Amino acid sequence: MTTTAPYGSWRSPITAALLVEQAVGLSQVVVDGADVYWNESRPSEGGRMVIVRSPGVDVLPAGFSARTLVHEYGGQSYAVRDGVIWFSNFADQRLYRLEPGGDPVAITDEPGARYADPVVSPDGDWIVCVRERHGVPGASEAVNDIVRIPSGGGSVEVVAEGHDFFAAPRISPDGRSIAWLSWDHPNMPWDGTDLWVDGTSVAGGTDESISQPKWSPANRLHFTSDRTGWWNLYTAELSHPRDKPPPRGGAREGRDFCALANMEAEFGGPDWVFGQSTYAFVDDGGDGTLVAVWSSAGGARMGVVRDGGVEPIDVPFTSISSVQAVEGGVVAIAGSATSAAAVVRIAVPSSGEVEVEVLKRSRSATVDPAYLSVPQAIEFPTTGGLTAHALFYPPRNGDFAAPAGERPPLIVMSHGGPTSATSSLLNLSLQFWTSRGFAVVDVNYGGSTGYGRAYRQRLRGAWGVVDVDDCVNAARWLAGEGLVDGDRMVIRGGSAGGYTTLAALAFRRDVFAAGASHYGVANLEVLALDTHKFESRYLDGLIGPYPAARDMYVERSPIHHTDLLDRPMILFQGLDDKVVPPEQAEMMASALAERGVPFAYVAFEGEQHGFRSAATIVRVAEAELWFYGRVLGFGPADEIEPVRIENEEALRP
Repeated sequence: MTTTAPYGSWRSPITAALLVEQAVGLSQVVVDGADVYWNESRPSEGGRMVIVRSPGVDVLPAGFSARTLVHEYGGQSYAVRDGVIWFSNFADQRLYRLEPGGDPVAITDEPGARYADPVVSPDGDWIVCVRERHGVPGASEAVNDIVRIPSGGGSVEVVAEGHDFFAAPRISPDGRSIAWLSWDHPNMPWDGTDLWVDGTSVAGGTDESISQPKWSPANRLHFTSDRTGWWNLYTAELSHPRDKPPPRGGAREGRDFCALANMEAEFGGPDWVFGQSTYAFVDDGGDGTLVAVWSSAGGARMGVVRDGGVEPIDVPFTSISSVQAVEGGVVAIAGSATSAAAVVRIAVPSSGEVEVEVLKRSRSATVDPAYLSVPQAIEFPTTGGLTAHALFYPPRNGDFAAPAGERPPLIVMSHGGPTSATSSLLNLSLQFWTSRGFAVVDVNYGGSTGYGRAYRQRLRGAWGVVDVDDCVNAARWLAGEGLVDGDRMVIRGGSAGGYTTLAALAFRRDVFAAGASHYGVANLEVLALDTHKFESRYLDGLIGPYPAARDMYVERSPIHHTDLLDRPMILFQGLDDKVVPPEQAEMMASALAERGVPFAYVAFEGEQHGFRSAATIVRVAEAELWFYGRVLGFGPADEIEPVRIENEEALRP
């Protein structure tokens, strides 16, 4: 029987506790012979990262967490060869070796050094990885390079140095060559990178983003490049001396590269973390059958790349990542709008039906589809006569309906990055809202990935303008279509999405009734002066070089325009955040207090950039729901501990 109740007040089985109940984050699939490994982030253990071997055996002892802090965001943190694991331990950032049945033994001891993206040489004698050193005498920032370390520990040997950043060291199957990536300030890896082989630059530049160098079984180098405006796959035949150690310098060699599938689709994404993998070589006794994943506005697809094109494989997934080859197919992390992420084995058929085996689900609990909102990919008109993209989720709950004539409140979600993208992968943190009667629009504003380099570059010099305009125009378009209540629209986001949220509330305050900033940027100038190395020049492209463009930083920083703030907001912040320091949220809270604007500030000890502990995740979801109820005038069905709202008396009736 369906109950009639106002939007926002519906009772949902997707509780805040369910968001973390028997749930893990999945990443970093690694294949070692017949064994499949992955890394699990466990909110129930304070976000500890645990290496697991199929069929679900923890191989990392208690007290250790496989998580690197290189570039702060980390990524690939371990490698496996013949059952031996090398991993970066979160607590001390040292590299450890773990023998089957043994205890982890540290193989590095350099103070202030971190290690990421390790690979093992074919003979098992060496670990090659990215190193990042902090506190180097005479250096004004962390120093990055690529090093090799004896697999049992010993003296560290530099393989490549002299650039601001390095990534993706990859050893050829014959053990005779090493490929890697480098880039320098002010570029980010999605702006321009150089591809090196044995000390010679062979491709790339400041205006070409190269990613994912990999060697085929026959020692042919492959990579993704956006030289055509889309991250497509390429290969090259390389010939160079191999009878001497790799040099540490060298000029670029002219190369002719072969595009394997020239498509207006993305075979890669932005390298925010180490270890992105969207293709793999399935052993066929030759150069390997190349299985790849590509994305377009309709989501991710998988297929076999051959003869200048792709042969799609019909898989039931719209999100696929961390692709690795296994006998007869690939393993990956995959999911869809109605199925949560899982580690899956996908048989690559020569004919017939695709076989999918689930090795590990990210959550054991399932949700009745009656409570799940399936997104609709929408395009909407935006500023300058352009079109922008989003995923729209209407409210859905099989037990409830709204009173006749009522339109749902809208939550506009602004993703982080900002060079990133949202996905249709089942996200219970989003369904938490739709199952309570909210509509949600998850905006892939200009600057997002998945739509080609030109779309990505819409944000150059225009952060705080294009993203805000696109979020505003998505909301207005939905209201104009009669799909949402234009008087009850709120905006939320984390990190860069938090900045977009704050900027929208400051500069387009006629649109949104309230907002929620999760560790968002309030002062761009402070971020330009006080952040980690990886992003220390990111704003050069998004705003302009600092301090030459200081006026623009001030103009677009919400903290300098607090006189415009009059909409309630809630601020969430981790007190150990090094990416967006807590001073940012505290400055905004102080300004709101002085302005008399209703707000709540909720801070968490021990949390960094992004919340990982179960208690924090639960509290944030419940507090935000309670806050919206107070602002929009509905009573949540959940029993929630109230949040202290400063200047609450100023809330509009």
